[in-house]
This record gives sequence, C-alpha cells and structure tokens, in this order.
Amino acid sequence: MDIWSWFTDGVAAFDAWGADLIGATPWLVIWSIIKILVIALPIIICVAFLTLWERRMIGYMHIRRGPNRVGPGGILQPFADVFKLLTKEVIVPEKANKVLYILAPIMTLLPALAAWAVIPFGPETVLANVNAGLLYVMAITSLGVYGVIIAGWASNSKYPFLGAMRASAQMISYELGMGVVLVTVLLVSGTLNMNGIVQGQLTGWFADRGLNFLSWNWLPLLPLFVVYVISIVAETCRHPFDVVEGESEIVAGHMVEYSGMGFAMFFLAEYANMILLSAMASIMFLGGWSSPLDFAPFNWIPGWLWLGLKTFFVVSFFIWFRASFPRYRYDQIMRLGWKVFLPLTGVWLLIVAIWMQTPFNIWK
Repeated sequence: MDIWSWFTDGVAAFDAWGADLIGATPWLVIWSIIKILVIALPIIICVAFLTLWERRMIGYMHIRRGPNRVGPGGILQPFADVFKLLTKEVIVPEKANKVLYILAPIMTLLPALAAWAVIPFGPETVLANVNAGLLYVMAITSLGVYGVIIAGWASNSKYPFLGAMRASAQMISYELGMGVVLVTVLLVSGTLNMNGIVQGQLTGWFADRGLNFLSWNWLPLLPLFVVYVISIVAETCRHPFDVVEGESEIVAGHMVEYSGMGFAMFFLAEYANMILLSAMASIMFLGGWSSPLDFAPFNWIPGWLWLGLKTFFVVSFFIWFRASFPRYRYDQIMRLGWKVFLPLTGVWLLIVAIWMQTPFNIWK
C-alpha cells in the first residue's frame, strides 16, 4: 500500500507540474489523452493475449497442444496474427454501401473501449468518476448492436443480412435480462456510481471482520450472478450461443463479406466486450478492486490488480464453456432469453425488493 500511495502521489505531482508548465486548459486536454491511452493500450494488449490464452486453455482441456511455435511457448502468436491480418487484402463488395461498410466495424469496437471511462481500478483510480456510471455503461454498450446491423445491411448480401438479424435479435434479448440484473444491483447499492457500488459491498457483518468476499453481491444475489454470466456469453455471441456464426448455416454471419482488418476489428470487438463485461461482473458481484480478505498480505495488493484477477477469472468462463458445451439451436437460445432469464430476473428483483423491506435487510 505504501508503494501504491507513492505512485498516486507521483501522478498528482506530475499533473500539477504539467499544469504549471503549459497552463491548466491545454494541459487538461493533454492529460486526458494520456489517461485514455494508459487505459486503452493495456486493454488492446489484453485483447491480443486473450486470444492466446483461449487457444492454450482449450488445448489443455482437450489434451492437445496450443500455439507453441511463434516465440517462447507461443507467446508471440498474437503479434503474428495481427501481422497476418494487417497484410491481407481488404476487399469491398462492389454493390456494398462503402461508407457504412467501413464504419460498421468501427462502431462495433469503439463502444467496447469507450465504456472503460467509468470503470474504477481503485477507490480514486478512474478516468471519469461520474454519478451515472452504470447508466453510461448500459447506454454505451448497447450501441454495439448498431455496428452489427449496419455491417449486415451495408454488405448488400443475403447471408450477412440474415446473420445481422440473428445477432441483433440475440443481443437485444439477452440485454433485457442483463438490464434487470443490473437494476437489482442498483436497488441494493442505492447508487449508479461504479465506485459506490464497490464500496457498498464492503459493509456488513462479514466485511467488518475482514471477510470481504462474503459481503460481495455474488452470495445474496447468486441466481442473478449465474444469469448475468450466462447472459454475457450470449450477448457476445460466444459458444455455445454462437449460431450467429454457425459454419454449417451462415458461415461468419454479418462478418462474412469482411476481410483483413475489417474482419479483425469485429474479432477484436468480440474479445474487448468479453473483457469489459467480465470487468462489469467483477464490479457488480465480486467486489471490484477490493481484496477478498482485508488483512495482510491480501490488502497489500493494489486494487487494479485485484480487478484484473477477477476479470481474468470471469473471462476464463467464456473459454471453459466453449471447450465443454455443444452449440444450441437458435430457437433454444431465444427461448432461454425470453422465457427463462427475463421472468427469473424479474421475480428475483421483486424478491430482493421485498427482502429489503424486512428486518433481515443486509444492505442497510
């Protein structure tokens, strides 16, 4: 903790030095850009290495080798993949709407990166500590579906259009259940501020005795935590909910007419959303940046590292599901979202609301 305090003091001193050097207003712009890059670049690197972790983890679970040729232990494989995609020819269909065709992958990737503006990495370590942080995340992530729809329509081909219709219907269906889950978290936290939601999980009988992990929302809201984890897998169209890209049906869905970096941006958006939604699960249910036990040596570890470890834990579920379950039929996926998750989350919201009005309310 002393090292972390020294680091934050150094950052504050650097901020003051920059403001004195070139003036408060110009420095505010430069300092904001620096903070955005400090968040965005590691996220992009994590996206690249998540592809390596996925291939190695599935290889381990299937008792086979993953990437192990490019670099020591295959660690440079993500860079080889990026180089391959950068050097591939970008082919734009002749009848496509070229402006929208190029804009679609950008619209899919940017919301997954912009949402990190309000993600807290520590008690005071957040780019924008706004009061409506949860609302901002829900709003900005919902924009990703527009990129999918535009990609299918702008390609001017039947297969991408059918894939876009499938993807948008699936994403909207599971966003509803996720929205009710987040409303329940809002109800028990009493705030839309992301830091406030984390702080709310550090109060109570267990937290007072240093057992923070028993005060986190995952325990009293366990059914909603399970629903949320499954929903984020379906929301990102990952296996076993990846009928949007069913090879035996519509190949790559809305991405089928994309090549080179256009396809790569959709690919990056998928993994960036996996990391973002896993971080959201960590903040909503697993105490965010807080340590599971509030005593040494656990509370020596900085908050951003705890958030990273919890996010890594949740994102590994995506890979575990892919290695374990067969693909569902599309009608089964839609039935699960509309007839199971939406009623279940609504009923649990009602139960929690009634629970909070009783003497047994644990969120006081």
